[in-house]
Amino acid sequence: MAKTTRIYKGLDGVVVDETAISQVMPKTNSLTYRGYAVQELCERCCFEEVAYLLWYGELPTRYELSNFKKNERRRRKISRNHLAVIQRFPKRAHPMDTIRTSVSYLGTTEIAWGGEPAEADMERSMNLFSKIPTMIATDYRLRKGKRRIEPRSDLSYSENFLYMCFGRVPPRRVVKAFDISLILYAEHSFNASTFATRVVTSTMSDIYSSVTAGIGALKGPLHGGANEAVMNMLLEIGHPDRAEAWLRDAFKSKKVVMGFGHRVYKWGDSRVPTMRGCLEDLALWKNDHKWIEIEDVLEKIMAEEKKIYPNLDYPAGPAYYMMGFDIDMYTPIFVMSRITGWTAHCMEQNAANRLIRPLSSYTGVKQRQVKPIAKR
Repeated sequence: MAKTTRIYKGLDGVVVDETAISQVMPKTNSLTYRGYAVQELCERCCFEEVAYLLWYGELPTRYELSNFKKNERRRRKISRNHLAVIQRFPKRAHPMDTIRTSVSYLGTTEIAWGGEPAEADMERSMNLFSKIPTMIATDYRLRKGKRRIEPRSDLSYSENFLYMCFGRVPPRRVVKAFDISLILYAEHSFNASTFATRVVTSTMSDIYSSVTAGIGALKGPLHGGANEAVMNMLLEIGHPDRAEAWLRDAFKSKKVVMGFGHRVYKWGDSRVPTMRGCLEDLALWKNDHKWIEIEDVLEKIMAEEKKIYPNLDYPAGPAYYMMGFDIDMYTPIFVMSRITGWTAHCMEQNAANRLIRPLSSYTGVKQRQVKPIAKR
């Protein structure tokens, strides 16, 4: 009797490697970065501290953080040639396509390969970390027909990005909510985009190619693009009074309800309460509770009838909307954050590399002979 090969679709439940960067614990619905609970990091740290933690394995001292910030801030500007590339992007292009291409362009400015000393990739990681916000904000302004705004070295990572997008630094509560969102999105173990970066890194390709692959994976609505889909869903519903009817109709038509469920978390995403708190604070600031009220209706019914709970994208979508971002900017913001996790994984993969090359089970026709074209 022929032996049956077990197939793990989507690599569901398959442990492919070890990592010291983050841990997702389904049983406790918790997430840690280098051993620190992400909720505590949001309470006590800024995003720059978390970036340092992901790369170096420990939280920085005051002196280390000061030097880290100075290093990041001095790299924020992009070259004239890089700006010229961004200026030539079609205005109708999705921002995820433009940031993917912009990162790829940065890779043409030097000759880079995998397997180089860790210091070289740390340098490239800092360049990507520093310049990606400028790339995104520049494209954002140009697509709107507005003058681009140069980065400022006297502002924090989050303040500077908001300033480059909107021409001003918003109130502290908005900056704080944005900074927390970056911390929450920074890293999440072997998710689809991170695994893509590690696969490319395992071939000993360069870090720019790996990050470009990560951006391509993140664009998909089943991954990073889900926060955009959440807000589009909320706009389609439009009012709390229509929420239940919309959801019942979605059940009948088997329509996917965005922002719910997670491959790893079965009883709720541990990042949600922190981001929900930010959403509530933004609603008070804007004096607009409509989106929260819609979400409350959907969340209650989904929990009671489907036993499915919100993921991070659920509160993040309306939070970014109230900050003033266009919906197609949500996933590029995700890139700004996840660049820290991706590059940490690239360096970890390089440190103990083995080519990632899984097998497949063939289901096509048996081997056959090629007939001459006249006899086909």
